[in-house]
Amino acid sequence: MLEFIKQPWPWYVAGPLIGLTVPALLILGNKSFGISSSLRHICAACIPSNIPFFKYDWKREIWNLFFVFGIFLGGAIAINFLANPNPMVINPKLVAELAKYGMTNYHNLVPEDIMNWSSLFTLKGILIMVGGGFLVGFGTRYAGGCTSGHAIMGLSTLQWPSLVATICFMVGGFAMANLILPYILSL
Repeated sequence: MLEFIKQPWPWYVAGPLIGLTVPALLILGNKSFGISSSLRHICAACIPSNIPFFKYDWKREIWNLFFVFGIFLGGAIAINFLANPNPMVINPKLVAELAKYGMTNYHNLVPEDIMNWSSLFTLKGILIMVGGGFLVGFGTRYAGGCTSGHAIMGLSTLQWPSLVATICFMVGGFAMANLILPYILSL
């Protein structure tokens, strides 16, 4: 059984399992799936202040914090007990494209050539880590949720704003990967 769990699951198994979280949450407690709201709940719980955005009954949403902790715990279990010991297989075309930008050390799914402490204080590092982090946080707040909330929960409950947000996420992702990121990596 453990060997079966260690294997990559095909999209037609993993996708429906993720999709089944939507009706499960709705049936079990009329809850909405989303990850980005958990940061708001943590701030409301840990930083009591008079900021109106954090003045609400966060205890009613504590299930979301347990859900996010479960995701973290599942990832920790997977990486420590279910990791594949074989080297990661990367498409040769991607390897060649990354080599053009001087990226050759990416064996842990993190491009260590640009994601390290010494490169944080370079123009490229600031653009990628600080600028990218700000844009993700701003975009999540501006869109009223993250990709998982809109694309999984919002689309399955036929919410028009989630369709617009998901289309914008996709267009932004394509533009970033194909137009902006190659320019940043060539700096």
